[in-house]
Amino acid sequence: MIYSTIKDWQNAPHKQVALFGMSGLGKTYVSNILRASGNWFHYSIDYRIGTRHMGEFIVDNFKYEAMKNPFLADLLRSDSMDVRSNISFENLAPLSTYMGKPGDSNKFGLPFEEYMRRQAQHRIAEINALLETEYFINRAQTLYNYDNFVCDTGGSLCEVVDPDDENDPVLSALSKSVLMVWIKGADDHTETLVNRFRGDPKPMYYAPDVLNDLWQRYLDQNKIAPENVDPNDFMTWGYSEAIQRRQPIYGKIAENWGVTVTADEISKVKSPDDFDALMCIALARA
Repeated sequence: MIYSTIKDWQNAPHKQVALFGMSGLGKTYVSNILRASGNWFHYSIDYRIGTRHMGEFIVDNFKYEAMKNPFLADLLRSDSMDVRSNISFENLAPLSTYMGKPGDSNKFGLPFEEYMRRQAQHRIAEINALLETEYFINRAQTLYNYDNFVCDTGGSLCEVVDPDDENDPVLSALSKSVLMVWIKGADDHTETLVNRFRGDPKPMYYAPDVLNDLWQRYLDQNKIAPENVDPNDFMTWGYSEAIQRRQPIYGKIAENWGVTVTADEISKVKSPDDFDALMCIALARA
């Protein structure tokens, strides 16, 4: 870790952290508090994915749908209208919409093969965005004069790393630049997270073998054909499964590469000073 002790953290001229854990436990909440202070640069992995790495895919998908309308198709062909994504830190809907959900096309589901193709695009994009963390740290300091840096990772970090591999390329790169901080949820957060996901789905990526297993188990358990799957039901069920499966992987990342704080502790953070104190507690526990 770049900060091994409380003293290391307190004396560091630049405080640099990466927050990871399930979506909905406070990563973006804390990142926004730090950014609002004016002295922390907020690097959102999901935002970077949806702009730099998958922005063209997203806009092309908009155009594909618009081309189905003859009136809009003529305007697009003549460059008479502009189509773009209004993705933001707070609104990741353009990325979520592009990633889509597998299942019944009458319920806006995608064929599973197409869903897997977009998943593969996301995997490449997420790894690249994570590996660009050091670049953005340097950019934040040299271009914008930010002293401190918070990397707001996506919930699927655990799908693209191997925490038991000391040479894992993503974790090795991150650990050289940031303190890895796991926001750990409790058992009673599960229902809240699932309900929140159902109402506001975030971009979801699963490793290919995991997704294939989830899909096949869902089909078998419900005795249903792929084209009849309710996309929302599958995604909510898959998210519930992911919470249970991902928890020990996050734990391994924290054990081998970083520190742990709880979602309840994070919820009490109201200022950068609160966050600074919490990092000291986490380092003391580690």
